[in-house]
Amino acid sequence: MTASDLPDVLIAGASFAGLAAATALGRSLRDVLVVDGGPPRNAPSPGAHNVLTRDGTAPVELARLARIEAEGYGARVVPGWIVSASTADGGVTATLADGAVLRARRLLLASGSTDRLPGIPGLAERWGRDVLHCPYCHGFEVRGRRIAVLGSGFSGHQAQMFRQLSDRVSILTNGVFQPGAEEAEGLAARGIELIDGAVTEVLVEDDRLVGVVLVEDDRLVGVVVDGRRLELDALVVGPRVEGNLPDGLGLELVDHPSGAARHLTVDPMGRTTAPRVFAAGSLVEPMSQVMAAAADGLRVAAAINYDLIEEEIAAAVRATRG
Repeated sequence: MTASDLPDVLIAGASFAGLAAATALGRSLRDVLVVDGGPPRNAPSPGAHNVLTRDGTAPVELARLARIEAEGYGARVVPGWIVSASTADGGVTATLADGAVLRARRLLLASGSTDRLPGIPGLAERWGRDVLHCPYCHGFEVRGRRIAVLGSGFSGHQAQMFRQLSDRVSILTNGVFQPGAEEAEGLAARGIELIDGAVTEVLVEDDRLVGVVLVEDDRLVGVVVDGRRLELDALVVGPRVEGNLPDGLGLELVDHPSGAARHLTVDPMGRTTAPRVFAAGSLVEPMSQVMAAAADGLRVAAAINYDLIEEEIAAAVRATRG
């Protein structure tokens, strides 16, 4: 099989960037195959926000509707996860977790990112509901409530952002957060309290977060005192975000400028350093929300389409020259 006989584009990831790209490429009459890669990163959330005309719709429902639209333009979506890929003979070869092998002329990595959450009992189960990280995604829903930010290197920034939404914001230092003098002054000036102690458990009652357990270490006598309950309505965390990248392409994640993630860098057209391989969505910009990820998928799809056109122009010229 020659490169011209292959599907035009293989897309890793059937979330918002991948399906937006599949739709755009389908509308350009491209043969598109999408490997779904599992549910979207924000699947635990009951609703996605800042989504024009669909605000508050569950992410899994948005992905379902997007898949229907992409399939309406001829895209094929198959289950699985691309674990490795390589480029050769004018195309790209991808291997799925189940051992299946797929080939295409171009590969778009829209495989997203993974949030590495703190290993505190009860925390992961509330992720995307009342354990939050983004004031733009879910802050409005906890406006005016009791909000605590779990200590990390970004706690001061997060606390100031959520302070816009509530005057009952605190930081649980958790043995990690130690602000400098200027940052501490800014926090105090806006009434953001720093609470010492290690967070050992997230408390849930009637399917809602009601607080955390704090344990204080008495360093003078070297004993741990009984944990105390701090009542809360929402807990803000700063997960470590890691891009999902298949093996075999020679690509590497780098630290994001925010310091909160590792991501894949691309050129302005979404090209990676691997030939015929592009990337879009939260793998490239881990801070992007639904609409930003979809817009990035659309933008990179246009670049892929023209990259294929340029290849087809060159082939047509060679054919006419004999």
